[in-house]
Parts: sequence; structure tokens; C-alpha cells
Amino acid sequence: MAEPVLLGVNIDHVATVRQARGAPEPDPAHAAVLAELAGADGITVHLRSDRRHIQDRDAQTLCAIVKTHLNVEMAATAEMLDIAVALKPHAVCLVPERPEEVTTEGGLDVAADLEHVRDHVQALHEADIDVTLFIDPDSRQVEAAAAADADQIEINTAAYAEATEQRDEDTAEQELARVAAVAADAVEQGLRVAAGHGLTYRNVGPVVAIDEIVELNIGHNIVARATMVGMEMAVREMKALLDR
Repeated sequence: MAEPVLLGVNIDHVATVRQARGAPEPDPAHAAVLAELAGADGITVHLRSDRRHIQDRDAQTLCAIVKTHLNVEMAATAEMLDIAVALKPHAVCLVPERPEEVTTEGGLDVAADLEHVRDHVQALHEADIDVTLFIDPDSRQVEAAAAADADQIEINTAAYAEATEQRDEDTAEQELARVAAVAADAVEQGLRVAAGHGLTYRNVGPVVAIDEIVELNIGHNIVARATMVGMEMAVREMKALLDR
């Protein structure tokens, strides 16, 4: 029997609710504990340059309490590199970042900025931190990620997810095929393969069926579900969908 896909639960939007009122609650650390108790294989947070949700103190607390695997998403900047080296999470995922965006828009253009990305990867490796690069489903970016000496890629599934939500079956199939092809290319290049962005309880099944993908990072939809049924139930429901 095939191994289930690992689930990384992104808890950014727990902090979004807190920051909306400047209140102490809800606490992302509490959400992380509940997610792990429910079977999450890891916790993901995005420490943005504008600190719109996760704060430095959140990242510090999570580094101390997460028992599974802490993945910190961040931009490839000098400020964030210094923070990562000081925090030493289990893994860092380098992502593109624009101040005006609502959420991450598109993958990192590793091919266009290979030397800069490679320097960040090397510095993180020297701090004994695994490195993932968040990229669009593009074979050119896979080759660049391998050249940058990344440990893993995370394939941006936003185009596939958007097509499924719009009930555009033809586009969804095309985008899913792109994800599958890039996942196969990445394995041939010696990279581990994760995926995420826009995935929901409704559309995650076909992505789970791609054998090369070993991990999914899902945040907004789980947190949205958790507001109705609680974090533990929301995580258990998603975990059940990741069992091959």
C-alpha cells in the first residue's frame, strides 16, 4: 500500500484573525498544538516582511513547541535570512513576495535569479536548515531549483485550484497534467516534491493521486473549516483525504 501524503497545516490565517483586532487571541501556537494532536505531519507559517499575520514572536514560539516539522515560508532577503539562521526551523520555503498582494501570487523565478537563490540556499544549509523553493509548474524552474541545490520544491497549484473552483474541467485537467509532469521531472533531478496553494477538501484528491508528490501544504481551507468544526476535526478530515 502506498504511503499517505504528508500534511503540512499552514496556520497563518489564525494570526490573521488575531491581528484584525490586535487581540491576543486566537493564538497560532494553540492552533499548531491542536493540528499536531489531530495528526498534522508539520506546521507551516509565512513570516512576511510586513508582518501582516505571523509575528516574530509567533515564529520563535513555534520553533520551541512544534514537535513534528516546522516550515517557515519567507522571501529571499537579507533580513529574512538572518531571522531564519537565528531561529533554525526545520525547513525554510523561499517564496516570492509583493507588499500589495493578498496572498502569494505565482512561484519564485529561480531561473532568472539563480545566483541569488543559490546563495540563500547555501547559507540556510550552513545553518542546517532544509530548503524548499516554491515554484510554478514549469520544467525550467525545476532545473534551476536543482542547480540552486534545493532539497525540495513546492509546486504552485493555484491555477489548478482556481480552475476547479470555476468548474472549468478542461483547464483543471491541463493544469493537473502540468503539475504531474513537473513532479516527475523534479524526482528525476533528485528533488523531493511538495505541492500547495488553493487546495481544498473538494479538489485535493487528484493531486494526492500524483505518486511523486509526498507532501501538501494547506492553510486557508483548513482554517476556514476549523471555524465551523474546530481545528482538530478540520485536520482529521483533510488527513483522511490524503490517504492513498
